[in-house]
Formats: sequence, structure tokens, C-alpha cells
Amino acid sequence: MGTVVLTMKASVIEMFLVLLVTGIHSNKEMTKKIKRLKFNVPQINCDVKAGKIINPEFIVKCPAGCQDPKYHVYGTDVYASYSSVCGAAVHSGVLDNSGGKILVRKVAGQSGYKGSYSNGVQSLSLPRWRESFIVSESKPQKGVTYPSALTYSSSKSPAAKAGETTKAYERPSVPGTTSQPVTLTQVLAVTTAEASHTTLPKPSPSAASTTSSARPQPVGHRSREMDLWSTPTYTSSQNRPGANPGEMDFWKPGSVLLDAGFVPKEELSTQSLEPVSLGDPNCKVDLSFLIDGSSSIGKRRFRIQKQFLADIAQALDIGPAGPLMGVVQYGDNPATHFNLRTHTNSRDLKTAIEKITQRGGLANAGRAISFVTKNFFSKANGNRGGSPNVAVVLVDGWPTDKVEEASRLARESGINIFFITIEGAVENEKQYVLEPNFVNKAVCRTNGFYSFHVQSWFGLHKTLQPLVKRVCDTERLACSKTCLNSADIGFVIDGSSSVGTGNFRTVLQFVANLSREFEISDTDTRVGAVQYTYEQRLEFGFDKYSSKADVLNAIKRVGYWSGGTSTGAAISYALEQLFQKSKPNKRKLMILITDGRSYDDVRIPALAAHLKGVITYAVGVAWAAQEELEVIATHPARDHSFFADDFDNLYQYVPRIIRNICTEFNSQPRN
Repeated sequence: MGTVVLTMKASVIEMFLVLLVTGIHSNKEMTKKIKRLKFNVPQINCDVKAGKIINPEFIVKCPAGCQDPKYHVYGTDVYASYSSVCGAAVHSGVLDNSGGKILVRKVAGQSGYKGSYSNGVQSLSLPRWRESFIVSESKPQKGVTYPSALTYSSSKSPAAKAGETTKAYERPSVPGTTSQPVTLTQVLAVTTAEASHTTLPKPSPSAASTTSSARPQPVGHRSREMDLWSTPTYTSSQNRPGANPGEMDFWKPGSVLLDAGFVPKEELSTQSLEPVSLGDPNCKVDLSFLIDGSSSIGKRRFRIQKQFLADIAQALDIGPAGPLMGVVQYGDNPATHFNLRTHTNSRDLKTAIEKITQRGGLANAGRAISFVTKNFFSKANGNRGGSPNVAVVLVDGWPTDKVEEASRLARESGINIFFITIEGAVENEKQYVLEPNFVNKAVCRTNGFYSFHVQSWFGLHKTLQPLVKRVCDTERLACSKTCLNSADIGFVIDGSSSVGTGNFRTVLQFVANLSREFEISDTDTRVGAVQYTYEQRLEFGFDKYSSKADVLNAIKRVGYWSGGTSTGAAISYALEQLFQKSKPNKRKLMILITDGRSYDDVRIPALAAHLKGVITYAVGVAWAAQEELEVIATHPARDHSFFADDFDNLYQYVPRIIRNICTEFNSQPRN
């Protein structure tokens, strides 16, 4: 019997030693695993945003394909943390579209982020964001320890999608318990327990349903990664009626919040959380694209045209503080698909462009240009007034109507016309072109800046960047300057005794009627006024009032002075006190109103005005000397001098003076 006992004891000791050695071996293997985990570079997906990662500095591996525009990037060089980490790496040139490792470092938020097109990625502008980051090559810095597992700001980590190990999950609070993070050590302890044959309870069928998919699962389902990193919550069987002894429930991240009626942020639509760009403030233009929907273009080329429009919308960074864009399609007749206020961001605009269907018919581009001039650039359609108006006309071959007259009226309305012609007429087709050299007859200027010719529709995309650069170059959009919005107008008003109080009020009404025709602001037309007798008085200068209402009120408040008539001295005074302070890019217009012959010589002051580039209009009433008016007026005098026999007839000359001002402006060479 003693021998049997000793033998059993020896067997027990032997089994204990075997288990001990097995445990030691298992621990060594686990230690090796921990070391391997420690030096792993985490991998993330293209859609992971820097703001979701808590770590201030880290190295990650990006997959291929992050150049796709659906992965939004905000900023240039320094990126808002709402950006795709890997998309920003491609934009910055640290990675190409094949992916790779990068070093990411968080920095302070910026007051603004400027969008740009770089390395096949169009980044967007953003006014401000709470946090930024910069991307560089994955060269570890000395003395810096980089995490092998990233810490995310929410329980439903994007890392799970990439199969990445996550450092910690925060367990939601339950009344009467303390929330604790589940750490890597705890997870490994569970794994060790499994290796030591510790029996764990089986989860219920609903909780145990698994999938090998790396995509997020619906509520009530978990992937294998989630099973691995979940930790069991031991619940006392006495606290749960009907519980079996030794049974255990698994805690699922987010389940307590769901049971309480809350929904995790990630279950909500992220679309409303995404910051919508206000647009590129360096490209504040109002754009109309006139696309060719004629039957001759065919379905395939029409699709290429739509894709070109979508790419333009993406590259421009559409927004209320930047460019706005609408589309008109023409065939037999034009029709607006959407105006400037319909879509105020690039994403919505691209979606709308995709839905455009071809109209068919002829290619009446001239009719479309007239339509845009009369209807498109209105306040009701979103025209902002202070932004340049640009119309880009795409033509397959050549138009089936004339464009010259329609384009002239558009230019005179301040519309900058660009033409893109694709696959123009070959030699034996030129006989069918209704209007030879139609492009130069249409565009804003004939210097090549406003026109593109593409040999094939498959080369249309090559014009994208040059076109975007040109339409955003507001300093060179010459047709934005019209006869009504680009002048400094100085009124020189005779306040002599012969005029009288009643007639002086009539003269002021004449001045107000002329001013009312112009677009007045500090960047458009500006108005100033001088009153004279023997002496001169500055009533208000060009920089005094910046709105039409203020100018009209100022004219109304001018008081009648009374005295002699020194017109020559008044012209010299206006040159010094008004036009000396005129802006270099403004046309200088002097409109002088007098009712009599001057007491001094007007020839030298008038010549000085002409030599200084001041265009002078002389308006005489009653006893004014006709020959003196012609000396004062700019050549040819017949277009710049006017005579009314009575003050009450002055109003009749307002349309004629405005017409002459605009005719002279529009007769300037277009090169």
C-alpha cells in the first residue's frame, strides 16, 4: 500500500513538473509575442482621420489607393486633423498611390487651411480647425518611442477595419461599478488561461455570431477581432434570476449605452459632422459653364464633357467664400441645369453634374450666350455682384449660329467669356462653319488667355489646370471691368449767382440721375464733387462714400454757394483735390456743368486735364459759351460736349452721356 502511495505521489509530482515546464514554455512564447507586437508598425486604412488617433506622434503604414478623392484632405503642408492621414501623405508627396510607411506628428490648430492640387490629390480649404498634423518620411527620431498600437478616441476603432491591435477600449460606466480600460496584459492573461485549459463559458448564440469580414458589423454581431479584444464581465448568479452557476456573460462594447437608449457617435451619419469647405477665398468668381448638348456630340463624348465638369468642380473648391458654379446646356435652345446658389460645395455639385442628361438638337452657342447674359448672372440666381462673372463655353467642332453680337453684349455686361473648342473643322468642313474665326469674335480678349483648342475629346482633361488657374486670376479678368463699374467720376458744379437756388437743385438732380446709373462701391465706380464760383470747394472726395445710397444723399445735401464763374480755376482745383487721389486702375471722368462764360481762361487747365488722362464732359446750360464747352471737352467734342437751352431739359441728356461713356469704353482694343 505504501508503495502504491509513493508511486501516486511520484506521478503527481511528475505531472506537476510537466505542467510547470509547459507553463514556462507558454510564457516564453507569450513573451516573444509581446516583443513582436511591440515593434510592429500599425496599419491603417485610407479613410482613417488624424483626429481619431489620440497619439501625438506615431508611425503608420498606409495601403495602396489613398489618392482617391473620396478620402478628403484639408490644407497644404499642414493639414486639419479631420483629413485622411494617408490622403494627406499622398498630397504632400511623402507617399505615392502605392502606399507605405509615414511619420505623423500632431501640431496646433490653424486659423485657416488653404486647399491645393498636388500629386493627384485636390485638398480643400477650411477656415479653422482645433488640431493639425504634418506628415514626413518614416525615419524614427532618436530618443522617441513610437507606439506599436494606436489609441483611438472612440470604442469602435477604425483600426479594427484594418485588423490592427488596439491599445485600450474604454468600458462604459455601469451604475455601481468603476470604469476600467481593458489593457493588452489582460487580453494576454485571457489567452494564457485558454492555453492552460481554463474552461470559459459559451456565449449565447446571438453574442457568439462571428464573421471573418473586416468591415464594421451591425449591432448584435461581432467580428473575430472584437471577440479577441473583449473581456468577460463576471455576473453573480444570485443577481440574475434563472442563472446557472458558473455561467458568465460577455460584455460587448457599447451594449450598455444602446440598452440605455443612446447610440454611439459612429452609428450616426458622419456626413453632418464633416466640415464643409467655405471655398477657396483666392478664387472668388461666379462661373457659368455652357456645355454642348447637341446631337452631333454623341453619348460617349457627352460623358467625357460631364467628367471634365466634375473634375473642374473638385479642383475649384466650390464654396460661398470662394468660387460658385452653375451649368447651362445648349442644343436648339439653352436651359439652366442649376444656378450659382443651387449647390455651394464641390461634393453636391459633382453629384448634380452626374445626373445631367443630353438634350440633343443643334449647337446654338450664340443663343446660349444671350440667354446667360440676360438670365444667368442675376441676384436671384446667386450672382454676388462684387465677384467677377465668367462664362466658359464648350463647343464640339463649331456653333450652328453666330456668336459675335451675343458675345459683345455679354462682354459689355462684364462677363468674361472663355471658349474651349474640341475637334475643330478640318479643311473640307470649313465651308460649313457659319462664322469663320468665331472664337476671336467671342472671347473677352484675343490674346490667347481666354481660348483653348483641343484636338481630341480624350485630351480635354489637359486643359483643366490651365483653365482653373486662369478663371481664378481675377486681376486678368479684364471683362469684369465695365463702363459702369470702373471709373472715378468727378462732378465740377457751377454754383454762381446766375444759376439761382431753384436751378441749382435741378443741377443736383441731374448729377444724382447720372450717378444712379453707375455701380458704386469702394472697389467699383467712385464719385466725388466740387462746387465753384470765384472760389472752389470740395463737397466730397472719391474715398468719402462707398455706396450708391450714401453718394445720392451727399449730393442732396450740397448747399448752394453763389458768386462768380471761374471755370478754369475750378478745373485746376478738381485735378489737384479730386483726381490726384484717383486709383491707377480707374478711368478718370470729369463732368463739368456750367451756365455761363468763364471769367478766367479755360484752355490751359483743360489741356492739363487731357494730358493727365482725365476724360472731360462739358455740359452747358442757358448762357454757356458753346466754343468754351468744346475747348473743355475731350476730343472729339461732339461726343463730349452738350448744351441745354433750359435747366429743366438737363434730364434728357442723361441717357446720351451714359451711352457715350460706355461706347468709348467698349471701343478699346480687345488684345
